[in-house]
Amino acid sequence: MTVMRSTQKDAYDLILGAIDVGVYRPGNRLVESELAERFGVSRTPIREALQRLETQSLLVRDGRSLIVAALDHNQMAELYVVRSELEGLAARLAAQHATAEEIRVLRDMVVADHKRVGNPAALSRSNRRFHKQIHLASHNRYLVQQLDLVHRTMALMASTSLAVTGRDEVSLVEHSAIVSAFEARDAMAAEAALKAHISQAFETRLKQNSLDLDGAD
Repeated sequence: MTVMRSTQKDAYDLILGAIDVGVYRPGNRLVESELAERFGVSRTPIREALQRLETQSLLVRDGRSLIVAALDHNQMAELYVVRSELEGLAARLAAQHATAEEIRVLRDMVVADHKRVGNPAALSRSNRRFHKQIHLASHNRYLVQQLDLVHRTMALMASTSLAVTGRDEVSLVEHSAIVSAFEARDAMAAEAALKAHISQAFETRLKQNSLDLDGAD
């Protein structure tokens, strides 16, 4: 039973990871046999993983096929509202409970990310690690679980706001301000800085989407 559950979890994580890094994008069809061959997993755990992803609304039905879901404008807005509140809470708790070592790791991540400016894909991966580190530094397992779900859903956005010209450098300034609040053990400032960061990311994405609409036929 333990081996079976491990296989199911592996299949789920493999598919979710592929969506997260853009191997499968919103609108792409997922086929059991192709996934089983790609990941070297039998079709039964693949099928169960797909059912789980559908239950979480990360996949949707298109006739008899399952496709990667896409977020419409309202869904995206709702997601950012929830993300802002939960991430703000994580920042406030991290300022209070993070160890000195955890805060130093966050500062080191900001410094290292300056080398990734101009590389949206690499910076996006690093950004996810940075936010995950904040979640863990909150030392609240239930909050971490909810934020994991939010960030899984973020994978349904076809592109990263960090690809917008200038956003990468501004984002690092915002990250630095968040870490500075942690270093000062200022919970309110940490929450405000994190929420401002999410607000700017949302605004950038809205502008990005409006330009895409302008270019549509």
